[in-house]
Amino acid sequence: MKFSNLLIPTLKEAPNDATLPSHIYLIRGGFIQGVGSGLYNFLPLGKMVLDRVKNVVKEELDNAGAQEVSLGFVTPASLWVESGRFEKYGKELLRFKDRKENDFVLGPTHEEMMVNLVKQTVKSYKQLPLNLYQINLKFRDEIRPRFGLMRGREFLMKDGYSFHANEEDMKREFALMEETYKRIFTRLGLDFRVVEADSGAIGGTGSKEFMVLADSGEDTIVVCKNCKYGANIEAAKSMPYVCKDEPPVAAFAKFSTPNIKTIDELSSFFKVNPYYIIKTVAKKALYDEGKEEIVLFFLRGSDELQETKALNSLNANDLIDINSDELEQIGLEAGFLGPLNLPNNIKTVFDNSLNSATNMICGANEKDYHYVGVDLKLDKDTIIDDIISVKEGDKCIHCGGSLYYTKGIEVGHIFQLGTRYSEPLRAEFLDENGKSKPFVMGTYGIGVSRLLAAIIEQHHDEKGCIWTKESSPFDICVIVSNIKDEKQSEIAFKIYNGLKEKNINALIDDRNERFGFKMKDYELIGIPYAVIIGKKVEEGIVELISRDGQVAREVNISNIIEMVADIV
Repeated sequence: MKFSNLLIPTLKEAPNDATLPSHIYLIRGGFIQGVGSGLYNFLPLGKMVLDRVKNVVKEELDNAGAQEVSLGFVTPASLWVESGRFEKYGKELLRFKDRKENDFVLGPTHEEMMVNLVKQTVKSYKQLPLNLYQINLKFRDEIRPRFGLMRGREFLMKDGYSFHANEEDMKREFALMEETYKRIFTRLGLDFRVVEADSGAIGGTGSKEFMVLADSGEDTIVVCKNCKYGANIEAAKSMPYVCKDEPPVAAFAKFSTPNIKTIDELSSFFKVNPYYIIKTVAKKALYDEGKEEIVLFFLRGSDELQETKALNSLNANDLIDINSDELEQIGLEAGFLGPLNLPNNIKTVFDNSLNSATNMICGANEKDYHYVGVDLKLDKDTIIDDIISVKEGDKCIHCGGSLYYTKGIEVGHIFQLGTRYSEPLRAEFLDENGKSKPFVMGTYGIGVSRLLAAIIEQHHDEKGCIWTKESSPFDICVIVSNIKDEKQSEIAFKIYNGLKEKNINALIDDRNERFGFKMKDYELIGIPYAVIIGKKVEEGIVELISRDGQVAREVNISNIIEMVADIV
């Protein structure tokens, strides 16, 4: 391909709203073009990269036995109502009516549609297992689209769904997809971690995320220094913490604590470790059909509430903050909340670490008073769950090693769904005994367009992109230093045509521009290699440059095609 024939509108300046390297370089390099908040056009270079990434995904999935389909972008809302997600998914789900007042959604994911497809076509256990996938457009009405392709509203996603006769076979496929995803991301040249994750609005009992390690990542992941354990902060677990400080031994009593409200103030006042103080976090939980209730979460003062875990403990749709006036209306005093003497009908959730805790200090639900010497005896109906955030330095649940935080970009997520969708959608098959049973399912997603951003976040320098071998729009760029020089031009096209004959995907920069201008574009676009045809062509010498590290070496013209073929 000739550079002069390609639409590559490179820019000198970064767009005002771009902060991440991937957003800056994909716009400046002429890969994508913004058309609205979280909406992007893919220009020729961007489409080439997108297709190469898609091909890697497709090749590995096809090799693993998955079958490709293509489902409608627009989904009947009735399927989402049946599955119970129409309310639960929240405002990111774009709902609309057609001219006949029928309700539809723009699919952010396609569990319901795929279940409906299989429900109509698969009737017997003899047709199982089945793994179907698509690489198709999705839409999520993000409240704050940002970071270019990293968090857009419209995006390209690979979503796959497997159907099984039993849970054992689903777990076998889940493991196969985990290994398949590892091969995909390894081929794309990414440094990644497989981490335990929260299932969120998708549902199911188990899930894993594939996180590309990058300082610019939005997700905090917890990893162990000693073993391979990793988890999203929303799902991370650690060994129970044992406080070395002595507990504040005291007989149960109500103690005057005027204007002492915070954990730090209480710790200083009583001269105790916050571990022995009960922290109370008040939230309003939102459920389907507009139902809501105030919930008090109790944890140790040395811990922080992890809101996703807290949300899951209630099976609620959302948690929102409440103010002191709202608490006062139901007889609660902000700053002095505790688990004792609560008004009736207040829902409570306790962290696991408080089960049977002794010698604690907590709010007395009365202004300016706390209780000391509190021993918790929680009954069987009390909600007790893991609702705290893992801290750096906590001990790994697998090996006891030290845990630490790092940042990651989620590029893949796989779920063990079980019958989460097949039961409400009444998708069943006949087993070997002729009995109807719901399909046992798994679901597997990859953010295909997000992968472009993730690759650049890991592979760039101050000059621009550095595409990996499997993702680059071209394998090599032939750069003519002076296109008006007949000798340079002749040799350049000879090399270019020779590379094409060897099925090497080459770009030739034949523009009538200054050499420095061409090199800046090459560095910005980030093709892995370049052959520079310059003044030394008279000596039979050209220069081969590696974009990663800008390593250059002189090569005899007679050897250059074979050398490039070996490298590429």
